[in-house]
Amino acid sequence: MATGKIVQVIGTVVDVEFPPDELPKLFDALTCDNNGENLVLEVQQHIGNNWTRCLALGATDGLARGSEVVDTGDKVSVPVGKETLGRVVNVLGEPVDGFGPVSAKVRWSIHRDAPPLE
Repeated sequence: MATGKIVQVIGTVVDVEFPPDELPKLFDALTCDNNGENLVLEVQQHIGNNWTRCLALGATDGLARGSEVVDTGDKVSVPVGKETLGRVVNVLGEPVDGFGPVSAKVRWSIHRDAPPLE
């Protein structure tokens, strides 16, 4: 897994520099520590100079330039299946309904084609 450094934070937009030839793919999830909280960033664009422009999927208050970022090598995904029926999860697939963890075995990327309406 490639590691990079934060070079710029503008609200929820975070630019991360990676070593040459180690840029993460578009829509890959990156993680970093933000004051003890795990913050997930999603790669939206490659902007040159080995930089990626990312969207923070959480609060960026306190996020500092130079902080280490790790490429997970996978897309942001959520649990799917019968175990999720009636549950409320956030965009990261974390339950927010107060009923404990979701026990689904299957996860799908949030960036995929919609299922057919048949």
